[in-house]
Amino acid sequence: MRKDIRFVPADEAVKAVKSGDHVHLSSVASAPQVLIEALCRRGEAGELKDVRIHHLHTEGPAPYTDPKFDGVFFHQGFFIGANVRPSVQSGYSDYIPVFLSETQKLYRSGALKCDVAMIQVCPPDRHGFVSLGTSVDATLAAIECARTVIAVVNRNVPRAWGQAMIPLDMIDIFVEDNTPLIEARFSEPDEVETAIGKHCAELIEDGACLQMGIGAIPNAVLAQLGEHKDLGIHTEMFADGVLGLVEKGVITGRNKATDKGKLVSTFLMGSQQVYDFIDDNPMVAMMDVGYTNDPYVISRNPKMTAINSAVQIDLTGQVCADSIGTKFYSGTGGQVDFIYGASLSEGGKAIIAMPSCTKKGVSKIAPVLTEGAGVVTSRAHVHWVVTEYGAVDLYGKSLEERAKLLVSIAHPDHREELDRAAFNRFGPHYRSF
Repeated sequence: MRKDIRFVPADEAVKAVKSGDHVHLSSVASAPQVLIEALCRRGEAGELKDVRIHHLHTEGPAPYTDPKFDGVFFHQGFFIGANVRPSVQSGYSDYIPVFLSETQKLYRSGALKCDVAMIQVCPPDRHGFVSLGTSVDATLAAIECARTVIAVVNRNVPRAWGQAMIPLDMIDIFVEDNTPLIEARFSEPDEVETAIGKHCAELIEDGACLQMGIGAIPNAVLAQLGEHKDLGIHTEMFADGVLGLVEKGVITGRNKATDKGKLVSTFLMGSQQVYDFIDDNPMVAMMDVGYTNDPYVISRNPKMTAINSAVQIDLTGQVCADSIGTKFYSGTGGQVDFIYGASLSEGGKAIIAMPSCTKKGVSKIAPVLTEGAGVVTSRAHVHWVVTEYGAVDLYGKSLEERAKLLVSIAHPDHREELDRAAFNRFGPHYRSF
C-alpha cells in the first residue's frame, strides 16, 4: 500500500488538464478551491480551450463560469446552484438533466468522459487511506474513471467512513492546502415554515427512516421531532438539524433494515459542527450516490419518509422542482429517487412540502404549470402534499379529487380562482366532490 506523498504547487498540478478535457470537481464544501483558482489562472494565460467542467452543487465561487472564459471553460453541471445559476440562465453555462442516483452512472457507463478529477481529502492514516469527507456522491465514480486524479490534502476535511475511504493509490497528484471548509448557515424557520414543519411531523411515525434536504423547511420539520422515537436517516444529504436529534437519542437507526444504527448520506453541507460530527464517526456512512439514491435500496427501510420541495404543482399533482417557467433554477436532484423509493417502502410516505405562495404572493398551486416549466415528479409518483394549510394524500385519487384536495391547502386568497379553474377544466361533475 502506497503511503508516500510528494506535494506539488497547485499551479503545477493543474498542468495535467489539457484542452478538450472533461474535469470533475468534488461537491459542496469539498470543492477544491485552490485547484479551481489555479485552473482559472491557466485559462487567463490562454493555455486552455474547450475544457468542460462537471459537478453537483458546489459551495463558494465558481470563477470558471465568468463570461471572460467563454471558449475556455464550459460548465455542464448535474445541478444548478446559486453560484452558477446566473451563468446558466444567461447561456454561458449549461445543465445536464439527470437523476442524482445516475450521476455516477454517467461516468461509469462512459456516457460522459472524465479526464481529470479534482478532489479534496483528509490527511492519510497509517494504513495509507484518505477520506473524501463531505463529498462521495459521483466523485468516487469520477476517481475510478479519470485519467488523472488530483487531490488537495486538507487537514480540515473530516475523516468520514463508509465508501468515502479510498487508498492513496487511487490518486496521482497531491497538493497541500489547509483552507477551512466553507460553512453553510440557514435562517430560522418563519411562521409559514414552522406550520409546514408541524404538518410534516404529524405524518412521521416512530421508527421512520428519513430523507430530507437542507434549508428552512427541513429544519422546521426536524425541530418538531423531539418527542419521536427511534428515527433513522437514509438520505442524499443532511445538515445541522439532525445533530440535536442524535444527541437527544431520537435518531438511533434501530428500526432500519439496511445500515442499522447508521446515518447514511452521500454529501453534506452545514456548519463546522456537522463536519466535526462526521469526523472519525462510525455512526455515519458516507456512500456512493448510486447506493444512497437507488430507489430499491431506499425502499428496503420500513416507514421510509421522504420530504422534498417544489417550485410549483398543478391541480393534477404534477411537480415542477427545477425551473421557473423556462428559466432553469436548480435540477432534478434526488427527488424522484426518494419519492419512488419511499412509495415502495413498507409503511413509507412520499411528501412534497412547500409554502402555498411565493414571497411575492403568487400561488405555488396552479391550474397548470407555467409555460416551459419541467415536470420533475409526475402526477403518478406524487402522494402527500403539504403546505402551511394542511396535508393531503393524492395517492389513489382521481384528477377531480386531487384538484379539490389541492385547492383545500392553497392560500385562502387563491382558492376561489383555483376552484373555478378546476371546474372549467373538469366540468360540472367536479362540484359534486
